[in-house]
Amino acid sequence: MDKLKIFMDKDIDTDLIKSKKIAVIGFGSQGYGQGLNLVDSGCDVVFGLRQGGVSDTKAKDYGLKTMSIEDAVRYADIVQILIPDEVQAKVYKEQIEPNLRAGQYLMFSHGFNIHYSYIKAPDNVNVIMVAPKAPGHTVRSEYLKGQGVPSLIAVEHDVNGDSRAVALSYAAAIGSGRTGIIETSFREETETDLFGEQTVLCGGVDYLIKTAFETLVEGGYSPYMAYFEVCHELKLIVDLIYEGGIEDMHYSVSNNAEYGDYTRGCKVIDSSVKDRMKEVLNQIQNGSYAKEFMDEMTSGGKKFSKLREQSGEHLIEKTGSEIRSSFKWGNKDKLIDKTRN
Repeated sequence: MDKLKIFMDKDIDTDLIKSKKIAVIGFGSQGYGQGLNLVDSGCDVVFGLRQGGVSDTKAKDYGLKTMSIEDAVRYADIVQILIPDEVQAKVYKEQIEPNLRAGQYLMFSHGFNIHYSYIKAPDNVNVIMVAPKAPGHTVRSEYLKGQGVPSLIAVEHDVNGDSRAVALSYAAAIGSGRTGIIETSFREETETDLFGEQTVLCGGVDYLIKTAFETLVEGGYSPYMAYFEVCHELKLIVDLIYEGGIEDMHYSVSNNAEYGDYTRGCKVIDSSVKDRMKEVLNQIQNGSYAKEFMDEMTSGGKKFSKLREQSGEHLIEKTGSEIRSSFKWGNKDKLIDKTRN
């Protein structure tokens, strides 16, 4: 394994990005977080949005400069595409590609569309990635604290000879140079990101929590107690792991909890789970998951909508909502305000 190289502000030409005009396409979570950080770092930023749409209104409420996507692409040196994966290819083909010029930098925060060839950039533009390892709302909140979230950078195509330096400078401008930047590839970022989301961060945790909750409720325990034990306390454990690894978590919890970890966790997550994880990874690597996702979304997303509806109707969601509205935690200074960001 190669030695880890972490780039910090001191290693980067942080002024380079200020010499470039940036078009941020989209004002969702990442467009909001990255875009506002770029503006506060002194960058020349416009937002390419559907004029008069919801996102355009939100961006203008922050005093941000917006244009149509076409005009923003023509204006910019760097085009950062921060709209959902499933619509990127269509927007790219219809509104971005016809307005690209030689030497521009086409930027992404997830390699999905480039890696699986849904977007094929012309040979005369640079293709780079800056991927903050956090949701956009956290990218913003950490920046405002004077900190930042780590980012990954990658260069897929380098026409101008400075794509790596531009990616590093952009990453620094959104705050990542304060904490650390790591270089990777589009393939590695895409495949590991999808795998992490599906098996641990979203899919794995989601189904582990719901299954444990159901097991307790079906065992005759109060859904409120079940919620506290398998959902609410998860953040406390994850915070310990985030700050000091699994070892620090073990140090902090009781000997009883630690012993239960060693002797029972392996019964729940056994070798058969790894076999199924390998199946998931194979579907990511061979592109079958990407095709399934894109086919679902381009055909109207009926299955996706049904799955979302079923998840929202789960008893744990109703229980959690009641508990959170009744106690004095998590109700103030929330990262997400859907009316504004």
